[in-house]
Amino acid sequence: MRCLLILAHPRRDSLCGALFDSCADGARQAGMECRELILSEMQFDPDVHAVSPEQQPLEPDLQRAQQDIQWAEHLVLIYPTWWGTFPALLKGFLDRVLTPGFAFRHVTHDRWDKLLSGRTADLITTMDTPPLVYRFIYRAPGQQALARATLGYCGIRSARTETFGPVIAADAGQRQQWLDRARSVGSRLAEGALSTAQRRTQRITAWLAALRLQFYPMTWIAYTVGALLAAEGAPLAMTPYLLGYLALFLLEAATVFLNDWFDFESDRINLLGGPFTGGSRVLVDGRLDRAAMRKGIAMAMLGAAGALAVLVAMAPAASAGSTAAIYAIFALLALAYTVPPLKLSHRGFGELDVALTHSAGAIMAGFVVQGGHWADSTPWLLALPLGLAVLPSILLAGCPDRTADQAVGKRTLVVMLGPRAAIRVAMAACVAAPAVAALLALTRLDLSALLVWSVAGGTVHAIWLWRCLHRLANGELPDRIDGPIVLALTFILWFCVPQLIVLLSA
Repeated sequence: MRCLLILAHPRRDSLCGALFDSCADGARQAGMECRELILSEMQFDPDVHAVSPEQQPLEPDLQRAQQDIQWAEHLVLIYPTWWGTFPALLKGFLDRVLTPGFAFRHVTHDRWDKLLSGRTADLITTMDTPPLVYRFIYRAPGQQALARATLGYCGIRSARTETFGPVIAADAGQRQQWLDRARSVGSRLAEGALSTAQRRTQRITAWLAALRLQFYPMTWIAYTVGALLAAEGAPLAMTPYLLGYLALFLLEAATVFLNDWFDFESDRINLLGGPFTGGSRVLVDGRLDRAAMRKGIAMAMLGAAGALAVLVAMAPAASAGSTAAIYAIFALLALAYTVPPLKLSHRGFGELDVALTHSAGAIMAGFVVQGGHWADSTPWLLALPLGLAVLPSILLAGCPDRTADQAVGKRTLVVMLGPRAAIRVAMAACVAAPAVAALLALTRLDLSALLVWSVAGGTVHAIWLWRCLHRLANGELPDRIDGPIVLALTFILWFCVPQLIVLLSA
């Protein structure tokens, strides 16, 4: 590992200086390739006089510092804590050396590229304040500023923080223990910058991000509505219910993993990705590699197939075939969103595919696992307003992705129609959803109790959403539209949650 050690105490002959030497000795003995920056011996102006730091020429020592930071895989910063934070020497160094274009790059007003990603850092600090007081009463302001607002902003992950204090009351024996601990910080690098627990946590959080769990509750609610419809007031058969949802969950996971895989180029150049757009970005940002994602796709597919096989084997002979067929058809539609040769999202059918699978697909999956017949009209009719309610959120999500999608030849409806026309289609869908629900409630008395709140609440929400979309379609379209997307996603709830409540209370 290439390790850069930075001493940020204004005096070389200080306790921090001794800790610096001990840590460097431990790192070299562990086989690390080390470079050192002693800030008190460097010549540079700590103040930014230009409008922006990158416009101020770097002194030779700062040019060398940037080269060393670029070279390093791991940094160790050793500094005293004064007045709750780090000294002016370190602050001035960071102000000058972590310049835009080197440490980060602004993409939009609320998004930036972390140009130093993939690096880690250890923080070693001394203080006169008792460390527990500093952490739990003062909330560790210096460490938070350095680890999160500075290094983290540039993509450098803080691995360990060692706090030594109170120095003012320490005797020679205590100081020697601190020197030994600093040496161990360096020697531990032989096992990697991150601990086993940190590596495990990093892996888990990457997979959770890849799953994009924010989209699963809607599917579960629709699936449960279908199951309760088939049960007709009787208790659910829990084993088929759980197996069916496990298969559905794993199919949805496989779908989002495959989207990341096949949309990699689009996601890579997408400057406007957000929580609902641009994929999970775990491949683009390097949080997972393609080999890990390939395993994730395979495990999700095999798990879904296994759960479905057990479900079909348990089902009565009369319904086993229809259960397998319903799951197979909608699984094919879901996976074909980005998977060749169909690649529905590249041919203008992606939005309709999502609306269909997240309405009829989810409801029918729950319906057949509880013994419902696929030809029963009730679940299909309930899926109509739900599918229309899904459309606005999918169309809106395509607007920030339009430029990147167009660049790779992906012909979504937003690319084909243009964002303003696509938003007008979303406006029509948000009006149609409660209108269709009202028509069904009037013509099918058995559905009126299920749809009355969809009509009432959905109409009010549709007016709110329509006005928001009208402003978007007729005004200046911003780069990111997370707020309208959230409004469109919550609109969907009116067409599945009331049915769930009514069926549960029956």
